[in-house]
Amino acid sequence: MPALSDLLTADQATLRPTLLNQIATDAYKEGDFTLSSGQKSTYYINGKLVTLTPMGALLIGRLILAQLDQDVAAVAGLTLGADPIVSAVSVVSAYENCPIPALIIRKKAKGHGTQAYIEGPSLTPGAKVVVLEDVVTTGQSAAQAVERLRDAGYQVEEIIALVDRQQGGAEFYASQNLKFSSLFTITEVQAAYRALNA
Repeated sequence: MPALSDLLTADQATLRPTLLNQIATDAYKEGDFTLSSGQKSTYYINGKLVTLTPMGALLIGRLILAQLDQDVAAVAGLTLGADPIVSAVSVVSAYENCPIPALIIRKKAKGHGTQAYIEGPSLTPGAKVVVLEDVVTTGQSAAQAVERLRDAGYQVEEIIALVDRQQGGAEFYASQNLKFSSLFTITEVQAAYRALNA
């Protein structure tokens, strides 16, 4: 495992396998699980076991920032899974001198004050926002964030996830004319898990 200081300047070819191994080691578990979608699964990925670590946040921030177009005004995501991801990208963007603010989308409007769905700085109408997500299964969570952001007057055409479970999310986004990519597929995570546990 590279030293944290080395990851500040490491190239993408080093960052990617380092993050994949961290996900396979810390976030991926096999067993009997019920997902947020209600589906049963023989494995589970708890992205927060990676996204809330210093190394995971740095790796994710650098890898996702490198995928963003130059005209992206902000990154956003539905609370709670996306919170550390949008924060990581925003902090790394400041270090790389291309500051991008983060927005957090509530599942329910705040019951007091402004009663807002979106937390974070206000952007100009029509600003381009990319939605980030930790793990995509059906795609409904990020779609909810897209809807809230569009209702607020922002332009949202892209979703980037940490892991795609390859269970219909990509197809759902395509049907909604949303560009979708993930840093990893579940196939890659499982292959890394098996290699590490061989």
